[in-house]
Amino acid sequence: MQLCGFEVGIDQPLFLIAGPCVIESQEMAIETAGQLKEMASALGINFIYKSSYDKANRSSNKTFRGFGMEQGLKILDEVRRQIGVPILTDVHTEEQVPHVAAVVDVLQTPAFLCRQTDFIVACAKSGKPVNIKKGQFLAPGDMKQVVQKAKEANGGADTIMVCERGASFGYNTLVSDMRGLAIMRETNCPVVFDATHSVQQPGGQGDKSGGQREFVPVLARAAVASGVAGVFMETHPDPAKALSDGPNAWPLPKMKALLEVLVDLDRVVKKAGFIEHTL
Repeated sequence: MQLCGFEVGIDQPLFLIAGPCVIESQEMAIETAGQLKEMASALGINFIYKSSYDKANRSSNKTFRGFGMEQGLKILDEVRRQIGVPILTDVHTEEQVPHVAAVVDVLQTPAFLCRQTDFIVACAKSGKPVNIKKGQFLAPGDMKQVVQKAKEANGGADTIMVCERGASFGYNTLVSDMRGLAIMRETNCPVVFDATHSVQQPGGQGDKSGGQREFVPVLARAAVASGVAGVFMETHPDPAKALSDGPNAWPLPKMKALLEVLVDLDRVVKKAGFIEHTL
């Protein structure tokens, strides 16, 4: 699949989607994007910057949602202009799709909305690549039907990616079954692993979500060893002060060290090929 000017897939080098969960300021967005671009360039990784203009699925009305679509898209457009990187952001309603698609390079659908047919169709019809997050309540194989809806809407174009972000397992807990990454390859779409939301503890702190960021590298390494097209990681210069998803964000100062390991793993795994495909 062609994505923002480069090829992605199980036979291509690992690519990265990364950035703060939500836009906190234009200055921080530009600074963070610049640092991530520098890291990715040094390691030969294709990079897409991610941040949300609005977090519509907050645990509480008291928590920070963002600047809203109009101001948020202006900031994301400025990041692209100054830093020169492709931009990905969440979109939350059918009505938002055309406005967001006019500004960003890649749309992302929240996991909770993966079975909302009209919403998925609207995103697929936008003409932009779409990263569809698998719902926490879905089996990996169920993504075939989600992808079928999207492909019927976009005329069968290769613009769809599927993203694993963990499955609900009891109260405030998610688990990641690495078999699911192989199963999701059967959609014939690039598979992305969301290493940071997979360690989230939804609603785990009462009025906000908790998380276990110490397991981000554990799951990221396991996913890359399993074989994925890309990795998604939310990162923050100081996660303890993040306005959204801080407990599961990976610290920006530690990002390059983690990426170095992931690139090495990805190279070894893809060079050897996937013996499971011979069965």
